[in-house]
Amino acid sequence: MRQITRRVTLAILVAIVLLLALGALPGYLKSGDPYYVTATATDDRTAVPADALAPNRYPYTTAALANATGNGTENATGRSGPYWKGPVGFKGAFTHSPFDEIDAIGQRNRSATTDSAVFVRANGTVYRLEVTQTP
Repeated sequence: MRQITRRVTLAILVAIVLLLALGALPGYLKSGDPYYVTATATDDRTAVPADALAPNRYPYTTAALANATGNGTENATGRSGPYWKGPVGFKGAFTHSPFDEIDAIGQRNRSATTDSAVFVRANGTVYRLEVTQTP
């Protein structure tokens, strides 16, 4: 019985280590061109309030907005840090992406969206948020 217990315990530990690695590994995969969330000041229109977006849930969006509002110019453009999709879509199933953020913000207010962008109001300015590959 001890031999069986030892083998089962070892198999369970190996399975746990593999699952932990599977959860951590996709965040380190980088291939292809990076994607960015860009925030561009635009005309006044229906928009989602930026103060409703938590930085820990929307890190790409809040970084882009902070870069846009932090430089003090009126028609500012801000950009988030890079996000690499990774090979064969594997990463997208296991990690948070800017695509997830844009979709989630768009679901808050459908009238504040277009096919490729959402509109967010921060500090009295409306910003067009979209995922781009150009820095």
